[in-house]
Amino acid sequence: MAAQRDPHDGPAVRAFGIALQKMRETAGLSKVDIAAATGYTPQFMGQIETAKNMPSQTFAQDLDTYFKTEGLFLELWKLIKGTHRLRMAPLGFSKYVDLERTADSIRMYETHLISALFQTDEYARAVLGSSMSREAADEAIAKGTERKAIFARRNPPHIFLVVDERALLREVGSPEVVQAQFAHLLEFTERPEVSLQVMPQDTRYCGAFSGSFTILGFDGDPDMVYIESAEMGALIDRPAAVAKCSMRFDLLRGHAYSIAESRAIIERALKTS
Repeated sequence: MAAQRDPHDGPAVRAFGIALQKMRETAGLSKVDIAAATGYTPQFMGQIETAKNMPSQTFAQDLDTYFKTEGLFLELWKLIKGTHRLRMAPLGFSKYVDLERTADSIRMYETHLISALFQTDEYARAVLGSSMSREAADEAIAKGTERKAIFARRNPPHIFLVVDERALLREVGSPEVVQAQFAHLLEFTERPEVSLQVMPQDTRYCGAFSGSFTILGFDGDPDMVYIESAEMGALIDRPAAVAKCSMRFDLLRGHAYSIAESRAIIERALKTS
């Protein structure tokens, strides 16, 4: 993994670097000494010690072998991996996923990308590949597959999805990836529990410019709203705020293409992709 200019803020990453530095200094060794003995560069050693780069499992094992630390660095690496997995999703998202599993209805408005629930693995990998390693992307995709189990429920939730037309036009991955994604979306439009509409890219309705959000509906319990921004997720249950979002969603559906028109748009996109 490439080094970054500023140190990682994860405590586990910093602890790994501190342990390496202390172990090296206690042994009276320089970065050059360690690098020469383990097959890495002195620059990489410095990046690890200052938490500007992430250690790999192999690197941790190599340090344990060299220092004879009986798995100390490997355990520190496992802590990094565990905390990094938690940070892959925005704060608040795990609670949202728990609630999503039991929701009776899901109303979603997406402005930038096709919703994760409706993504193919290849589309998801193209989205995630720009911000995380392949291993982390694979883990995130696996978590996404678990979320999609709601479609296999005996009584799946009714999902109302409004997606901005610009999200459909955005090139994500290769033409083959985009084509497969459109075909995947068309399959969902045939499911009775899914109502998909496209928001025209030239809409003048100002509510379409205020960002994505999701409303979870529950039988016998109050609705909840989930909003995500700047890697932070917030669940909102205040009745007035939820009611405002519900009204906004109804207006979004009213300004969007009809379900039949939306399907035709996706069909045309599939043919021209």
